[in-house]
Amino acid sequence: MKKALIAATLLLSSTVVLAKTTVLTADRMIDVDNGTLVNNAVVVITDNVISQAGPKDAVNYPADAEVIKLGNYTLMPGFMDMHVHLTSDATKHGYKQLADSLPRMTLTGVKHAKATLMAGFTTVRNVGAPGFADVALRDAINDGDIAGPRMFVSGPSLGVTGGHCDNNLLPFEFHAVSEGVADGPWAVREAVRRNIKYGATVIKFCGTGGVLSKGTKVGVQQYTLEEMQALVDEAHMRGLTVATHAHGTQGIKTAIKAGVDSVEHVSLLDDEGIELALQHGTYFSMDIYVTEYILGEGEAAGILEESLNKERIVGKRQRESFKKAVEAGVKIVFGTDAGVYPHGDNGKQFARMVEFGMTPMQAIQAATIQPATLLKQQDNLGSIKAGKMADIVGVQGNPLDDISLLENVGLVVKDGHIVKSVAM
Repeated sequence: MKKALIAATLLLSSTVVLAKTTVLTADRMIDVDNGTLVNNAVVVITDNVISQAGPKDAVNYPADAEVIKLGNYTLMPGFMDMHVHLTSDATKHGYKQLADSLPRMTLTGVKHAKATLMAGFTTVRNVGAPGFADVALRDAINDGDIAGPRMFVSGPSLGVTGGHCDNNLLPFEFHAVSEGVADGPWAVREAVRRNIKYGATVIKFCGTGGVLSKGTKVGVQQYTLEEMQALVDEAHMRGLTVATHAHGTQGIKTAIKAGVDSVEHVSLLDDEGIELALQHGTYFSMDIYVTEYILGEGEAAGILEESLNKERIVGKRQRESFKKAVEAGVKIVFGTDAGVYPHGDNGKQFARMVEFGMTPMQAIQAATIQPATLLKQQDNLGSIKAGKMADIVGVQGNPLDDISLLENVGLVVKDGHIVKSVAM
């Protein structure tokens, strides 16, 4: 039974419930809390919680425990992507987006949730979905109806009239307005309250123009400081963290001054923006892989020429900004904008993060303990440590020597269940 469990490649639809006490052994484990590599590692899982973890000679476990010997594997905490859109389809951009109904987008999200989980991402922050489709997706996952990562969800993104979070594709006579549009301090407070009412656990707003929105300028700020402060205050008063989409320099800095917890994209960053982030403890989530998909595959997917031109301008600048932020010591979390590019390819960003300034350990920490801390979940998630949820991934070989190994995760354990394994 033990041998068959680890030797057989599980079908994607399968979930193997672990025994009451299960032991994983591997040649290596990454301790993301201390930034060290543990050799001859043992992890003991009791029900869905890690009860012990460390080197072999420091761990004791019951004689009747289920032991899974992984050999030349490295164990890590389940990865966390802080910027995804599970209900978005990478093959449908621009006017192609208008063809899908809300139910169709929600059902598409089921497929994307599974692909994300199988890529080793056991937790995601879904920052923008129409009609609270991400809330429904989260609840279906939590109820065990479908397979997917643990989700922190924003519902509809908030934004100004005609801004990046509005629907600007149709002419006036259609009166198309995105449901997250709110103008003025009291209106944004009301929008935050509405999102919370319908299940949001994160608030996301658009602080500048964007690449993929029609008629917006990437560098132009959207929302005044007063509006941002009201929005952030309302969310924080209710115990939620706030993420802001911001490419432009002034929008980045205004959002940080307003107290946001994370800034997304951060393309046109200056030295003052870096200093403000350091002073306020603000996290940056910078999707430095997605530019390759936009410029390589975007036209065929329906991305407008206007948007392609904007990406040609900001893509290189964003990577330069990423490098400067890393060198300055800004807190950075792993965020990919999956949905703009295909879900399940999230792991491809690890190599870009290393290429543009991070060490492999820093890149792994950016996808584990750092996002757990951003979400205020560091006591439950983010590292392989006694008392935390049993979210674990494993790859053959040592990713500290070759970070691209993280693009092909072999073992995924979520909440104490093996959801993916490979032939040994």
